[in-house]
Amino acid sequence: MRQMQQPSNAFIAASWFALFTGITAYVIGLWNAEMELNEKGYYFTVLMFGLFSVMSVQKAVRDQLEGIPVTNLYYGIAWFTTILSIILLTVGLWNATLTKSEKGFYAMSFTLSLFAAIAVQKNTRDSRLAAPDESKSGSVDTPVFSRSDPF
Repeated sequence: MRQMQQPSNAFIAASWFALFTGITAYVIGLWNAEMELNEKGYYFTVLMFGLFSVMSVQKAVRDQLEGIPVTNLYYGIAWFTTILSIILLTVGLWNATLTKSEKGFYAMSFTLSLFAAIAVQKNTRDSRLAAPDESKSGSVDTPVFSRSDPF
């Protein structure tokens, strides 16, 4: 098994900043949008669905690379839901009565959020795998993460 390198603090901070920026911009845009509440709910749900989906893809891909078994069904569903979230946003924006700049704003903040969620998930997992194994020193203060750890 290869040695995991701890991500730099700058990359961790940039990833979290991008995630919060993307989500915050998207939500503020929805809050200020002149659309029905059900439309706002649709766009918010698509964002949450997309974030969960890309984290599932990242985990499934990473598990496979590390030799952790991943069923083809889960792997396929993770990719399918990621693609579906992008299609749902695209169709929604295509048919929306928004200006082109508003459509571009939602598309870019959505894309930033999805990419940042992948980076945050990767950083979280890399940080935990690169941390020294405290279980050998007898410390009970530090949690020990096993191969079944979801991150």
